Amino acid sequence: MKTVSTIAVTLLFTILFSCTKKDNPPKVDPDPLPPVAFTIPQTRDIVMYEINLRAYSNSGDIHGVTMGLDKIKSLGVNVIWLMPIYPIGELHSVNSPYSVKNYTEVNPEFGTLRDLQTLVSEAHSKGISVILDWVANHTAWDNSWIDHPDWYTRDANGNIMIPPGTNWQDVADLNYDNQEMRLKMIEAMKFWVDTADIDGFRCDAADMVPYDFWQQANEALVGFTTKDLIMLAEGNRNDHFSAGFDLNFSWDFYNQIKKVFNGTATPASLYTVNTSETNNVPVGKEKLRFTTNHDESAWDATPMVLFHGKSGALAASAIAIFMGGVPLIYDGQEVGVEEKIPFFTNSPINWTLNPDMQDIYVKMLQFYSSSEIVKMGAMTTYDNASVVTFLHRLKIDEVLVIVNTKNAPISYSIPNDLLNTNWTDALTDDAVTLGNQLELQPFEYRILKSN
Repeated sequence: MKTVSTIAVTLLFTILFSCTKKDNPPKVDPDPLPPVAFTIPQTRDIVMYEINLRAYSNSGDIHGVTMGLDKIKSLGVNVIWLMPIYPIGELHSVNSPYSVKNYTEVNPEFGTLRDLQTLVSEAHSKGISVILDWVANHTAWDNSWIDHPDWYTRDANGNIMIPPGTNWQDVADLNYDNQEMRLKMIEAMKFWVDTADIDGFRCDAADMVPYDFWQQANEALVGFTTKDLIMLAEGNRNDHFSAGFDLNFSWDFYNQIKKVFNGTATPASLYTVNTSETNNVPVGKEKLRFTTNHDESAWDATPMVLFHGKSGALAASAIAIFMGGVPLIYDGQEVGVEEKIPFFTNSPINWTLNPDMQDIYVKMLQFYSSSEIVKMGAMTTYDNASVVTFLHRLKIDEVLVIVNTKNAPISYSIPNDLLNTNWTDALTDDAVTLGNQLELQPFEYRILKSN
């Protein structure tokens, strides 16, 4: 009887163990998809589009972005930046995608690793690069790394801290004096290049992470892949470029263009900021120019509010796109969303808004993409109290941009060296002759190319 009982218990244990293994198979990442023949654009040729997954589509996921690739490509975009796709921490959570629970998984809210691989493959087939938002400064409190307290910044009592100088209660600050943590961070970055064929990273809060780590990470990535990865620093430290970044943010330009359109600064001040920002940028590197991004549209206001409506938003974009640097468009900007766009919650964009505005963005960005004059030409600026005017010249070819920054009609006196010159409107193909005066409507802009 005892032997029978032992056999029965053993059999029951075997059945239960087998069921457990079947019901909970080990996690296996899908194999990478076959690579698509594709060339990452040179830094100066980038037109970047930022995607908030929770806003871009009704489904709020990676598949929704894949379905929108043709529309994105029609803008002249050749790089998309995905906001963080990783599982979000649940401890002290505000549901921010910048609170990363696991650096090497896709948040089920957004889909699967295969969905990401498919997006990247489809994007590459359309000539579009994909870069991921990388959060290196901090993790969620329930990230498994928290089991290594020495990987984090701690106070005098040994307690792990939030990032100093912030009120970011949902995240724990990483300690870059710890070499083991550094290597784990770099290993996670390599994972996405290897597994999803990612084309680079936009590095969040880059000013808060030490220079020598960024240098170490960039050197490691260069040695890891033959791809010329796109590395974008969210910051404006000059040492980002020597650390290996290709681009960083034009925060000073963004703040100054707001002042110009609000009437608290002159066009000449914008020229000064443009020069000061670009003077120290090495050859082959660029500043990222924008009139909004996810932070500004969530916490500040959208361009429709900041720049006083559709005409003002387009006028500001004409300056940001054509004055210099690499242009960034944030999803919803091109259709003139007025309400703030959150990224802690889902808020799908109404893509039926302002189709005329979207058409203009398409024309602006397509002309920008095709114009070596704008990207490579020497720039001349012209002073006026209300009108931003600058000219790009490459050999004998020129592009002239004139923007009324006021919400009022302006009779603009044409600068002497532009008197009686003939042009073609780059957006309409209309012939334009500049006489002594140019009557500009509120926030009117003209983008002209030489005949």
